[in-house]
Amino acid sequence: MELKWLEDFAALANTLSFSRAAEERRITQSAFSRRIRQLEAWLGVTLVSRATFPAELTREGKAFLPVAQDAIRNFYSTREALQPPRPPQNKVLTFSALHTLTVIFFPHWLHEMREEFGEFHSRMSPDKGGIEDNITTLVDGEADFFLTYAHPSVPLLLDSSRFPYLVLGTERVIPVCSPALGGSALDHAIRSDTPIPYLSYGDFSFFGQALAKLFTKRPSFKRKVVHENTISIGLKAMMMAGWGLAWLPESLVREELDSGVLRRAAQDPDWVLEVEIRIYRHATSEHPSVDAFWRAVGSRLSHKPDR
Repeated sequence: MELKWLEDFAALANTLSFSRAAEERRITQSAFSRRIRQLEAWLGVTLVSRATFPAELTREGKAFLPVAQDAIRNFYSTREALQPPRPPQNKVLTFSALHTLTVIFFPHWLHEMREEFGEFHSRMSPDKGGIEDNITTLVDGEADFFLTYAHPSVPLLLDSSRFPYLVLGTERVIPVCSPALGGSALDHAIRSDTPIPYLSYGDFSFFGQALAKLFTKRPSFKRKVVHENTISIGLKAMMMAGWGLAWLPESLVREELDSGVLRRAAQDPDWVLEVEIRIYRHATSEHPSVDAFWRAVGSRLSHKPDR
């Protein structure tokens, strides 16, 4: 006999539904039913009447339920009592973030948060590439917090009642190119029939979707995709090597623009994307440190001079 059989039976007794109990136990209904039958076979009695809806416990099932519940409680209380004293552990907070934010925003911001929140241990989940895949890290509980860019043209499809967010700052995403393409290369491309070499984010990344919407609202220009990468830093490296034009976060290329290594590809401010930097979380969490950190983020934002 296995402990999980008893836990399955207790869940079924609580819901009186094989489907809901299977969902609660996070297994398929067929696997759940098979484990209930294995428990019945071990006991040699029928515990659940399957001829009614909702399901009903048999006389034997009702008699066995308190025994199963006591066994479950006794098992876990005994396991807890046998554990050696645990040394104090640092709080571990898991973050998921778009790759560019992990480089140009996250390190400095996290240092500021340590001053507000105190010492803690952070862990970063890798960028999944597509915006939906990155959101999944938060929805599936892989991360406590999700940092992302946000723009009205790219809906994040997150229920704000379940996944509240705070705005940590803003970023300008600007068209940039190497001097080899000449000054104001985008302005020139709009007036020319010659395609301009273009470094693309692809169709499924956040910036890829936001730029696709921007291009529909602005004067058209011919472009030839010469390279694709969902990560801004990768596109920056290709641009530095002279491969073409790309939209990049201004903070990522500020030094290169100031030194003249890179140039703005357009003077028209309407080609600039203004995006928010947001942090999302689950509305409910089993970890007190997550709630405490969220309060610390809000507190720091409320004390910023510009807010």
